[in-house]
Amino acid sequence: MRIRVVSSREEIFTLNPNEHLVHLAFRPSNKDIFGLVETCPKIEVIQLPKSYMRTVSKSIEMFLQMQRVQLIEGDVWGHRKDITEYYSIPSSIIEKIKNMKIEGKATEEIEKKVSRESKLNSGMVAYILAKEIPA
Repeated sequence: MRIRVVSSREEIFTLNPNEHLVHLAFRPSNKDIFGLVETCPKIEVIQLPKSYMRTVSKSIEMFLQMQRVQLIEGDVWGHRKDITEYYSIPSSIIEKIKNMKIEGKATEEIEKKVSRESKLNSGMVAYILAKEIPA
């Protein structure tokens, strides 16, 4: 699973329209969010760092809900944009989530344990659980 890292406003309009997961590494304005949803109609998740998450307006949150786009707080630890524009979630983490689900662990327990061990935000773990391991 790959997350497209966007580090500037100008990059939004050069994105592939098939992007599903996007991490914004800058403080987005309402116009930036609208542009992102317009450029990438298949977008499912927008991830923002914790400090930027607090500045998102209620109207944008409502707009994203209506578009069925999740707004998740999180970071892409150790990612270097100069090497690749995508942050890959290691397959070992996805396998661990699948195995815990097969073992019958509760969703909350999986989210808590995996986010503590892997630096992935619990919201992203919940997304992976829903996307990769259908109920």
